[in-house]
Amino acid sequence: MRVKEAAARFAYSTLLRVATPLYLARLWWRGRTEPAYREHWKERLAWGGAPVPDGAVWIHAVSLGETRAAVALIEELRAQMPGIRLLLTHGTATGRDAGKPLLRAGDRQVWLPYDTPGATRRFMRRHRPSVGVLMETEIWPNLLHAARAEGVPMVLANARLSEKSSRRGRQLAALMRPAVATLANVLAQTADDARRLHEAGARKITIGGNLKFDVTPLPRLVARGLEWRQALARPVVLAASTREGEEVELLHVWSGLPAPRPLLLLVPRHPQRFDDVADMVETEGLRLRRRSQFGDLPPADAEQADVWLGDSIGEMPMYYGASDVALLGGSFAPLGGQNLIEAAACGCPIVMGPHTFNFDQAARLSLAAGASQRVADLREGVVCAVALSIDPNRNEWVQRAFKFAAAHRGAAARMATDILGLRRAG
Repeated sequence: MRVKEAAARFAYSTLLRVATPLYLARLWWRGRTEPAYREHWKERLAWGGAPVPDGAVWIHAVSLGETRAAVALIEELRAQMPGIRLLLTHGTATGRDAGKPLLRAGDRQVWLPYDTPGATRRFMRRHRPSVGVLMETEIWPNLLHAARAEGVPMVLANARLSEKSSRRGRQLAALMRPAVATLANVLAQTADDARRLHEAGARKITIGGNLKFDVTPLPRLVARGLEWRQALARPVVLAASTREGEEVELLHVWSGLPAPRPLLLLVPRHPQRFDDVADMVETEGLRLRRRSQFGDLPPADAEQADVWLGDSIGEMPMYYGASDVALLGGSFAPLGGQNLIEAAACGCPIVMGPHTFNFDQAARLSLAAGASQRVADLREGVVCAVALSIDPNRNEWVQRAFKFAAAHRGAAARMATDILGLRRAG
């Protein structure tokens, strides 16, 4: 078996080495619309980035969602260990942008290097963190191999593994199982995640809960959203973090609604798609206004639009505060759904489609708490959301959403204690 595993990692590493020029070219291409991808170029191969101070805790949050979840963990790490120094790594521009405000004096932020043996080895020897934390699903075979070689204990925090990903992992067991087995601890979100991660090769697993319950939406953003809502004389339905393939159907259904219809606040998940979604709105014949055209408050004539496009980053609490109900993006196509906990924490009732496997337990708990509704498809979701936006009992949904979000907190404190207990000396 060890020969088979070594051969699998060798083949994987060879493929990555050959594909490195394509990987770099892809990043450069994405930099046309997101310039951050063309910055700090050498860090992608671990040739740059100032090393962290001795004893730093390394947290890898690949994208925006993982970085938001890491906020509560970072706050708790600082509370339990004042003066702690952090190394934050990311894989996407939105993740890196969201991570910048989390830094303090002495912290560092770099790109996670490409998972080749050389790059990961250079990364570990350059920074030598006291412990490494990978958020949610980030299993990289060469990175974990290099960490083990350098004696860096690694934790998979807020860990989740869907049944679909579990099946895919079994197909690549010779490569992935040894990587998972090197983890010093896996802090799983749920018992089902723990079971699947154990089957994937994890040796030590703790059920830690979901960090997203501990993330507190910025009060100033929620308050601004509520101010927007109070200024409007019509209901507001939010399509939150929509994914490719959902907007065209949504807009088609929306344009067919009888007047007067609510205002649709449409927020795509990925910023590089903002302009494309704006074109979709106008192609459907709907009147459009964009958040980027507003100041702190929408202009007086903005209420006449059919659709507001939320083309900004980091303002989701404001959008939830401005809305009567939210359609959960990613749940109406087989994409697993987006974070429904943030909506509940802002007091926004949720209508979700059939595909929520990325947040399976949270979805089930929200349904049981009466904070959300599940529908079969997007057309039914629109009908349900419009009805809820004008429901005279809507405030009862709001209170149940708040209660649901508050009932499952505490994961950050538990995880921070476990992580700090694994720090290596020197």
